Amino acid sequence: MELTVQQTDALTELINIAFARTGAALSDLTGHRVLLEPPNVAVHLTSELDGELGRFVPGEVAWIHQIFDGPVSGDALLLLNYDGAVQLTELLTDHPNNQRLDESAREVLTEVGNILLNACLGVFGNVLRVHVGFSVPRLRLDSVDELISWLKEGRNETRYALVVFTKFQVRDSEVNGYLVLVLNMAAFDRLVHEIDVWVEAEGH
Repeated sequence: MELTVQQTDALTELINIAFARTGAALSDLTGHRVLLEPPNVAVHLTSELDGELGRFVPGEVAWIHQIFDGPVSGDALLLLNYDGAVQLTELLTDHPNNQRLDESAREVLTEVGNILLNACLGVFGNVLRVHVGFSVPRLRLDSVDELISWLKEGRNETRYALVVFTKFQVRDSEVNGYLVLVLNMAAFDRLVHEIDVWVEAEGH
């Protein structure tokens, strides 16, 4: 299923709203100005993620996973390559991590993921007027292949991945990352329907 240009623009607008909130929340948390660049949004089948993510996020990745439920339910993930995750935590805390994600750095990274994922899902819930519940976020370290295998594991249904590429800008440095929302067909259809309703109501 492909989104129309209007639907893609509306989805990008929603995520922009969420990213603005995320940047403000991270700035308050860390005392540093944090900007998230305007996102690049695309929709893929989960079976197509091998090439999409493997091409841009080689090697080991740090990913924060959060399950969300309600009329639109699924899995939300924030992905950073390992070096980028280390760099981001160093930028946000002013403490060098010796190129490793120690316990303190993992807590910071989990909180960053929690803020970003909650902001995005919260905007979907508030603007589209659907209830969204959240699980406690979990941080994992895996290869991209292991991550994609996990996404496909025991899943016989068609699932869509809403893939958002963005950049964190902190103190003149940039860290690339991905936000991925994985939805089954029913949840994806509901999301698209609610976006259409929102577009019509807003007169876009």
